[in-house]
Amino acid sequence: MSVSVTKEIQNQSQIDAYQERGPATMGPWTTHIWRNDPRHLAFLLSRYKFCSKILSGKENVLEVGCGDAFGTPIVLQSVKSVHGIDFEPLVLAEAQKNMQAEFSKRCAFSVHDMLKAPLNRKFDAAYSLDVIEHIPLQDELKFLSNICASLKREAICIIGTPNIEASRFASVASAEGHINLKSADTLRQLLLKRFENVLIFSMNDEVVHTGYYAMAHYLLSVGVGLRNNSEKI
Repeated sequence: MSVSVTKEIQNQSQIDAYQERGPATMGPWTTHIWRNDPRHLAFLLSRYKFCSKILSGKENVLEVGCGDAFGTPIVLQSVKSVHGIDFEPLVLAEAQKNMQAEFSKRCAFSVHDMLKAPLNRKFDAAYSLDVIEHIPLQDELKFLSNICASLKREAICIIGTPNIEASRFASVASAEGHINLKSADTLRQLLLKRFENVLIFSMNDEVVHTGYYAMAHYLLSVGVGLRNNSEKI
């Protein structure tokens, strides 16, 4: 018999699992969000859900700028495997430590700076959430090109970023770090340099839609079909 017995028998398995495995642990980035702006965590996880739906059925997926990978298991519910990269070793160590056992066999991590070089293997898809706005404007094409060099010809690539139109509502800390905000048009133009087709979606809070871009807080771009004639960087 369990040490603790629930009043509702259908809840017992949850208590048993909790006592056996302990609580789930968030990494440093996600913990900061939870402590300072809990609602934002719902928005963040909704972006991962969008990626999981768009990339459903893909075999090997690359996450560029995975941070502490708290949302990565959402994508792993729909794809076979995810390889997460980040240039911050400390946060990747936390991601590896905290990844749930049922997902850890299908998830790998490595320290890598996508501004310096592509990875040495080809992926079926890639996604990068809340990263491009931290990349200097003069380096954004190199960043995107190195992602593309890590992809198969028919791959899908998702780039998510705050909308520059909503920058006046950003906190001081957020504004300091967001050095390369995009509008729907500038985001599309960037991806069209490397992809034949680019789809742009609007996002407000947890809701993804095809509404008026200027009123969106967040933008999600989907690039499909790598261009053959990539211009030199």
